Amino acid sequence: MRAEEKKEAIRTYYRTLADAWGLQHWWPAQSPFEVIVGTYLTQNTAWTNVERALANLRAARQLSLAGMRRTPLAKLERLIRPAGYFRQKAGRLKTFVAFLDRRYNGSLSGMFSQPTPKLREELLRLNGVGPETADSILLYAGNHPVFVVDAYTRRILHRHGILPENTEYNQIRELFEDALARLSNQAFATSPSMIENGMQENDFDAGPRGAVHPPSRMSTAQRSNLAQVYNEMHGLIVGVGKNYCRKSQARCDNCPLQKFLPESRH
Repeated sequence: MRAEEKKEAIRTYYRTLADAWGLQHWWPAQSPFEVIVGTYLTQNTAWTNVERALANLRAARQLSLAGMRRTPLAKLERLIRPAGYFRQKAGRLKTFVAFLDRRYNGSLSGMFSQPTPKLREELLRLNGVGPETADSILLYAGNHPVFVVDAYTRRILHRHGILPENTEYNQIRELFEDALARLSNQAFATSPSMIENGMQENDFDAGPRGAVHPPSRMSTAQRSNLAQVYNEMHGLIVGVGKNYCRKSQARCDNCPLQKFLPESRH
């Protein structure tokens, strides 16, 4: 598959999933700092476990910079225990707060006002922050236009014959960013059907709708068209991975992307 064919396939997947499932409302959070905490907690665990850990922090009034700063490490470990690897993650959260205080005087807005490449490199130098975590912080907490690549993305690209599963992270990221940039120039990619298919009160009982969450302060925050497209595409891919393109066994029936599989194209 040639480079331009790969990009057109990604744009087609976006339109197909968006029309089928609507707005995904990622990331579900009430503040940028809650997003950042979530990006650390979600490493190597399911989102349901992250939600339990976040609920503990919220109940203890620790889900803020000030709260995280004053919470003893041992207490923080207990609060986030449901997310797994709690000692490791607690230490990494403390490292992030120390970095923010030292480098940006505790100001998230000051941090996110930095150029994307500069801030990305700073985040990648922190303990426990790899490309996926750095890009999640940039996109979902800071509204920087970067695409987040995860295991679901790799699996879908591989099974659809677009890229090998072991393709280097930045190569995948750049492919998606190049492909989706064109959509952001088309009066944004929120089609009427995408809005119509957005989250409704009882949709959790209506079968898979991607990775949809109820609207939150962060998911509805103002952002550039480009950041919004990257935001939605990542949420839609997570929906495919969670519900259909599973690691052990693909469940292609009823997946909106089934018709694009290599065996279906012939």
